[in-house]
Amino acid sequence: MNILLLGSGGREHALAWKIAASPLVDRLWCAPGNAGIAQEADCVALDAADHAAVIAFCRNNAVDLVVVGPEAPLVAGLVDDLAAAGIKAFGPTRAAARLEGSKGFTKALCRDAGIPTAAWAVFTAAAPAKAYVRERGAPIVVKADGLAAGKGVVVAQSVAEAEAAIDRMLGGSLGEAGASVVVEEFLAGEEASFFVLCDGETALPLASAQDHKRAFDFDQGPNTGGMGAYSPAPVMTPEITARTMDEIIRPTLTAMAAMGAPYRGVLFAGLMITAEGPKLIEYNVRFGDPECQVLMLRLMSDLVPALLATCDGQLKDFDLRWYPQSAITVVLAAKGYPGAYEKGTVIGGLRAAAEVDEVEIFHAGTTQRDDGAVIASGGRVLDVCAIGDTLATARGRAYEAVAAIQWPGGFWRTDIGAKGLVRRD
Repeated sequence: MNILLLGSGGREHALAWKIAASPLVDRLWCAPGNAGIAQEADCVALDAADHAAVIAFCRNNAVDLVVVGPEAPLVAGLVDDLAAAGIKAFGPTRAAARLEGSKGFTKALCRDAGIPTAAWAVFTAAAPAKAYVRERGAPIVVKADGLAAGKGVVVAQSVAEAEAAIDRMLGGSLGEAGASVVVEEFLAGEEASFFVLCDGETALPLASAQDHKRAFDFDQGPNTGGMGAYSPAPVMTPEITARTMDEIIRPTLTAMAAMGAPYRGVLFAGLMITAEGPKLIEYNVRFGDPECQVLMLRLMSDLVPALLATCDGQLKDFDLRWYPQSAITVVLAAKGYPGAYEKGTVIGGLRAAAEVDEVEIFHAGTTQRDDGAVIASGGRVLDVCAIGDTLATARGRAYEAVAAIQWPGGFWRTDIGAKGLVRRD
């Protein structure tokens, strides 16, 4: 079959790597792709925001399935337009994608469905938002309501920091994403990323992972799109997993179906595991980045039948097999990220890094010059991934590969997976 994958990040490289390995695939395109994805798929200059162009490409190339990687096209209703054109697509409709497109929508759904989450309020003006902060005190969390590429969350340690975040977001720093803000209770506990495939009725749990959101070691610095991840997450015990399915995932699917927006695709629940149990921080309507990278390394089964079963409502009797090993990814980002950063710096040592045992390198923000040099073209640039019988082994391999990469223009965290090591000890 012919598949079109949309996106250009490390998540999409991991998906392309896994999809390309399927014996069911005859042709794989990726739009727009990157220097690494070009090793797995034919990269095409196609804008996912141009729905008519995507549909025309699918028709002209007999595409059987479109896999939408990032959230923006989903929130914009690309899956709806593809379906109307008779083209199968993996991902939720515009109505269902509101779970990520509006944090206020998701909070209201949690309230109505009794789903455990942080106390919250939504504001469109700074004065009442600041009054709410002063009433609640710090630490407290301020979030842009809309899509902000993982950068619309401030965990404020003081009232002044929260008020400054409110001013920035409502003042237009994030564009339309910050037209309204959600101010919510700070939850104490350990974060985890939990993924399920959903076909509108059935939810099939995938492996768990733990992301590292802050830019610097020891969870310091600003929030980012993610600086590394590992899987499985020891905090997701069988009991916590069962509670997450019963108290969070299934009530969400029931509520979405009841409002005429059945959820189909991958649903990513960002969780805080508190003393009272799992609570929902937020939903994402696509694979996490960089969590997808470690999930794809651990997935033993062919991914393509799972994507098709999700689209076709056939997950009820479906199952997936996972490698028991641990997987980890360390993100290499351009200096200055998540703020202003330089593009065009040359990256060396990639071949030597890839030769480290059980290492895969997924490209997140790269292009290739005519002379063959790989250059940085984004904020998050490379995902150095490894698998091993233990998390410590996988971690050692990943950092050995990182050490082989020659890129003075980049930085990375040195403590990815450390929480998992402590918990396993």
